[in-house]
Amino acid sequence: MISQGPQARVLLTPSPGTPGEGWGEGSSAARGGLRSRQKPHPTLSRITGRGKIIPILLILALSCAHLLAQTKPATAPSVPEYSRSEAIYGRKDGTALTMDVIAPKAKHNGAGVIIVVSGGWFSSHDAITPPFIETFGGELLRRGYTVFAVVHGSQPRYAINEILPDISRSVRFIRAHAPEYEVDPKRIAICGGSAGGHLSLMQATSPIAANPKSPDPVERESASVEAAAAFFPPTDFLNYGKEGENALGRGALAPFKAAFDFREIDPKTKAFVQITDEKRMEDIGRAISPVYHVSTSSAPTLLIHGEADTLVPIQQSQIFLAKMQEAKIPCKLIPKPAAGHGWANMQGDMSAVGDWFDEHLRP
Repeated sequence: MISQGPQARVLLTPSPGTPGEGWGEGSSAARGGLRSRQKPHPTLSRITGRGKIIPILLILALSCAHLLAQTKPATAPSVPEYSRSEAIYGRKDGTALTMDVIAPKAKHNGAGVIIVVSGGWFSSHDAITPPFIETFGGELLRRGYTVFAVVHGSQPRYAINEILPDISRSVRFIRAHAPEYEVDPKRIAICGGSAGGHLSLMQATSPIAANPKSPDPVERESASVEAAAAFFPPTDFLNYGKEGENALGRGALAPFKAAFDFREIDPKTKAFVQITDEKRMEDIGRAISPVYHVSTSSAPTLLIHGEADTLVPIQQSQIFLAKMQEAKIPCKLIPKPAAGHGWANMQGDMSAVGDWFDEHLRP
């Protein structure tokens, strides 16, 4: 049974799943606007899904995350006892969008952190395993944060511009139910790695505006976050690794082409057709790239990136940092020498994430 609100089934013993899915290598207006109630991203319109998940794609999207969840310090502090419940934060094309609410049983600091469960823009509830919680949530739970592990509409069925409204919806839902979750609605942060980092930065720079006239009270809430942290995030798909390098499902990101398969309704045939016009593709690419949305209202952001990353070059974090500095928004980049797209003991880097949130989510 899945609850549609905070009064969800409590899992005192985390349920087993596929270890390691999540971060790392390896709505729908034009496509879904006719089928989804969710508000599309401001500069995007779109799309429906197609096809089945290709095994090799899953291997690429999840292999690094598997490593990350299994590699931890030999003396890692234990995870405090926590409660875990599952809630429906929205619906999309008739399908439930869910998150796991993971709350420390003892110490509560009154703030909440969203962890975007996404690798290669593939998202699955099965990824929220005990190792995943320990690796990416353990440090936050020890500090008293309530963790919200958010699963979004997944590629290959949904492209990136259809996924973005899911993340905004999750923030609104948490804010609308803040009293039940015992979190301050003005102290919500977001964190993710790789594709999850990209989605986190989009939320930090370009949250979808609230609709004050919506009959749904959740949609009337703000989708902004007060702080963000991202591991090795893509930030500019049109200048990927170097000036002019287009990575919209091309080059290094060719294995994730479905996430960039932008479609729209043909008004004559009433069927979805792929958008192939290069100018329109570039417009969408710009709209889904965080670097173009940095402004004085962007959330303070921590970046952690491997200097030897070939899937998402560290240049992506460097150009985002430069834009944030221009806007005079707090932003810090922690480079990891010789590290690629994920590394052993990423759990240790969550201390820096915790420090960042402690600083920027003060009551």
